[in-house]
Amino acid sequence: MILDGKKVRDDILTSLKDKIDKNKYDITFAIVLIGNNDASNVYVKNKIKYAEKIGIKVKLIHKEESSEEEIINIINDLNNDQKISGIILQSPTPDNINFENCIKYISQDKDIDGLTKDNFYKLVNNEKCLHPCTPKGIIRLLKYYNIDLNGKDVCIIGRGKLVGKPLIFELLNENATVTVCHTKTKNLKEKTLNADIIILGAGKMHLLKENMIKENVIVVDAGVTIKEGKTYGDADFDNIKDKCLYITPCIGGVGPMTIAMLLENVIEAYEMENKNG
Repeated sequence: MILDGKKVRDDILTSLKDKIDKNKYDITFAIVLIGNNDASNVYVKNKIKYAEKIGIKVKLIHKEESSEEEIINIINDLNNDQKISGIILQSPTPDNINFENCIKYISQDKDIDGLTKDNFYKLVNNEKCLHPCTPKGIIRLLKYYNIDLNGKDVCIIGRGKLVGKPLIFELLNENATVTVCHTKTKNLKEKTLNADIIILGAGKMHLLKENMIKENVIVVDAGVTIKEGKTYGDADFDNIKDKCLYITPCIGGVGPMTIAMLLENVIEAYEMENKNG
């Protein structure tokens, strides 16, 4: 069965729009975009599109070139702007900009990407926080389809800061048993064959093959590789789908959930600021 992220996203967005309309929320968040990365331009366009669709305004600050000092000053101004409920520094930033150094200046209460150290610490300790959007979206997608994580053996492939690392603690907080694999893992097949759920985020095309999974496994693919204009996932979808109990498509699985969780985070940040949550 396909885990349809587009359907779940649309259901969530409908619920968020109803909440905004009912409570007459006036919400604005800011996106700081530096340079002209094609992928970033597409991501930003989508964020604005879906935000406006549910009644959230977006302040886009786009600069062709910038310095870390200028970006930090912009972030500090946004932190102090009571009309701004959330802040995103779009990644990747140009080579002259240290992304990690810049985002640490974002207030944890406006960190709607869930990337600051303060929010990560709270996630680790299972405290209320703004969660990283993709890991949060993966958990929500599984829950939507009534997939119980309690006691399940979950294998994560990938240890990046955006997906793999925060996902470890999202899963532990749901009482899953977590195995983390990466490029230095020996006998990857041995790990994946024992898994009830496999979550991919390595960015390596068709890494997960049919002989690496057991019958009725659940596969969530957050990996992306673009080759000759086509998008591929980490899972060899066509050759493993019939062996899976549930599986996400390469396009329309995890990606739409990330957008939905970002907008949910914006509303949560607004509510915390206005003590409505």
